[in-house]
Amino acid sequence: MKAVGYKTPSAIDGADSLVDIEIAKPVPEGHDILVEMKAVSVNPVDFKIRRSTPPAQGMDWKVVGWDAAGVVAAVGPEVTRFAPGDEVWYAGSILRPGTNAEFHLVDERIVGHKPSKLDWSEAAALPLTTLTAWEALFDRINVKKPVSGAANAILIIGGAGGVGSIAIQIARQFTDLIVIATASRPQTREFVTKMGAHHVVDHSKPLAQQIADLGIGAPAFVFSTTQTEKHVVEIAELIAPQGRFGLIDDPKSFDIMLFKRKAVSIHHELMFTRSIYQTPDMIDQGRILDEVGAAADAGRIRSTATVRLGAINADNLKKAHAQLESGSTIGKVVLEGF
Repeated sequence: MKAVGYKTPSAIDGADSLVDIEIAKPVPEGHDILVEMKAVSVNPVDFKIRRSTPPAQGMDWKVVGWDAAGVVAAVGPEVTRFAPGDEVWYAGSILRPGTNAEFHLVDERIVGHKPSKLDWSEAAALPLTTLTAWEALFDRINVKKPVSGAANAILIIGGAGGVGSIAIQIARQFTDLIVIATASRPQTREFVTKMGAHHVVDHSKPLAQQIADLGIGAPAFVFSTTQTEKHVVEIAELIAPQGRFGLIDDPKSFDIMLFKRKAVSIHHELMFTRSIYQTPDMIDQGRILDEVGAAADAGRIRSTATVRLGAINADNLKKAHAQLESGSTIGKVVLEGF
């Protein structure tokens, strides 16, 4: 089958950073379903892995890609949730080969039924970011539990990115929070407002005073999706005492003592944790995707796909990786079909 992969981790401008290849079509076992890939999207994890991780021992190629929308082609003997012909969407497991291939194996428990109102590319844009945002909001910082004396509000840093833009929508559609998002350019400010943010502040300027100027009080929650290291001092200043702070990026340094005086709790979110450790609740990811998919079909959630680069091949995936590595992407970059 066709796929896109690499032999050696490298910069995206290298000739062999991503290559069109032929590999064996996998066979489903256990809880696995075999999915015929219709569309994929690209996330920062794709280029982070491409730059750092060689093929597994005994493997010639490393195939990345995790977001996917496709059709079930075959199922393993223990599968109960899906049958051949079902349309699905999911974000896969970081421990397994990626979705940049014609067919892909995935555990049924982390798979949802694709929203019927979204096309393939629109659907492929959402799973990884949706799961990340949902888990961060509800499983990590627990936004349904109020913080005494705090404004019932959340600050989402990086509102125009893939995670930030769906986090805004989830917060608006599934909670009663006041949603404050950060954006620094006119086009990103317009985008996060379109996604549903009540207020927009500029992350290129000090955040604490901008939050104070809104006049709503100190927010109970902060969710940082990018450049946490740059904003951590401001976050410590602006968040309410006993607030909850979640982050998903990888700051090189992080002074947790900034938060001790306010007894702020710090929560890391990694969407792959459940599949890495095969946690007893890993099926929750399938349920989350089904719930958000139903909201999409009801018109409450919109796709964050903003750039469609065409077919799934090495040239287009190189463009997608380069776009994400630029740090200026709004929403999600998607590719459809081989």
